[in-house]
This record gives sequence, C-alpha cells and structure tokens, in this order.
Amino acid sequence: MELTSSITQVTVPARQGRAVRVRAGDLVRVSTPRGAQVGDLFAFVSGDLTEHLSASHTRGHVNRLFPEVGEQFVTTRRRPVLTLVEDTSPGRHDMLIPACDPERYRQLGHTGQHASCAENLTTALRELGIGITTVPQPVNVFMDIRAAPNGELEWRSSPAAAGAAVTFRAELDCVVVVSACPQDLVGINGTETGPLLIEIGTAP
Repeated sequence: MELTSSITQVTVPARQGRAVRVRAGDLVRVSTPRGAQVGDLFAFVSGDLTEHLSASHTRGHVNRLFPEVGEQFVTTRRRPVLTLVEDTSPGRHDMLIPACDPERYRQLGHTGQHASCAENLTTALRELGIGITTVPQPVNVFMDIRAAPNGELEWRSSPAAAGAAVTFRAELDCVVVVSACPQDLVGINGTETGPLLIEIGTAP
C-alpha cells in the first residue's frame, strides 16, 4: 500500500522509543530497516490517556493471538483504535509478552543500567508533555513467540526481513509510541538490536 507524498517519517533509534500524534484516518507504518528488530507498539487515545490499546481486549475481540489484515485492535473500552491494513512481514507478532523493564533485565542476570521498552515509553511520552502511571501491555510487532505443545513459550528470533512493515489505520485520534526493543539477553532481535522507522500518511 502506497502512502501519499505528504509523509512524516520518524526514525526510532536502536534501543530507544518515539511518540507521534496521529489523527483518525491516518495511516501509520512501522518497518524494520535492517530486519529482525522487534517493536513494542502502544496507542493512547487523545484527550483521555486512561483509554489505550489493550492487547488482552484485542485478543478477545478478534479471537486470535494477533489479528489478520483487516482486523482491529481495540482499547480498554473495546473501541477500535487501530486497524491492521497491510503486513509485508511473515506475520509473526506477539500480544502475550509485557514490555521489558529494569526488573526483567535484573532477573536475567544483568547488572547496572539497561535500556527497556517500559522506560522508552515513559521517556517518549514525556517529550510530548504526557505522563502515565501504568505501562500497558504492548503489541510486539515482528516478535515471534510460540506456544509449545507442553504450554511453554518459545522465544524465537524475529523472522522479519529487512524492510518488512506493518501498516495500521488510526480509527481514533491517538498518540502512538514505538520502542525499538533493546532486548539483547534473549535472542528475539536477531544478532543485534537495530532501529525502526515510523511513517505517517494517508492512502492516495
């Protein structure tokens, strides 16, 4: 799907996050320029940050672990906030795993400071003058988590090739945040962490 020439592009540097304001009807494309980079995606309804994209409500809404193209992500009030309109990746995304945070890295044996998606979220929102008290569970685009027959989760490297992208249509005015996941202790991001790209436009 082509976007119009009036596209806003925001680079999300490796291990960092960025927030963008979008209006209902805008298209939001998230791509992995190098491939195999997971992105934690959040969306907060403009004017009421207590209403936000909810992975758990979306699972119930679409009766799937991740919606197919044409299906919707809903908020904590069960209103559609984003619709998945195109996916050029292998379609492996995740709505089970919470955002990584400092405690997660401590439990994995890391000592000292380590970037995390939870902190990237709050930092990115703070740059827009927005504060939150709770980190929602994100939609983890390009993240390949599978359930084994015994119920255990398998953490696989992202299969997204260089340039793979997912495109969403905003159904509500909202603030979208994308974190280029800094996880380097579990092999979800290929051989190294990398950047992501956010593009905002409209359909021609």
